[in-house]
Amino acid sequence: MADSVKFYGTGKRKNAICKVWLMPGDGTITVNGKTPGAYFGRPSLEALVQQPFDATNTLGRFSVLATAFSGGISGQAGALRHGISKALIEADPELRPTLRRLGFLTRDPRVKESKKYGRKRARRGFQFSKR
Repeated sequence: MADSVKFYGTGKRKNAICKVWLMPGDGTITVNGKTPGAYFGRPSLEALVQQPFDATNTLGRFSVLATAFSGGISGQAGALRHGISKALIEADPELRPTLRRLGFLTRDPRVKESKKYGRKRARRGFQFSKR
């Protein structure tokens, strides 16, 4: 594993961060030592992770070794997709226009709004009681 060529990409989404290493291989994906099905537990999130490979017709050409931390599983899946896309560009720069057009290279800027004082959450006020 140390002698083979590796391509690196860091993906981010919400508060999640994912470090992704792409190696020429058989298409296996490992996230924190588990398969995406075992780690994410939702078919929709598994499909989200596969999107960069489907879009660039590179399914089965690369093996993925990823470390995801912080945030929740949905954010981590988005971060993994972002990291895979960035690593694919490092592997083959000609894939950039395809991934850019589909929006896989843009870091999703949506994050949770911070809580405000005098409120229960960011915008929700406390419940009013007449009596």
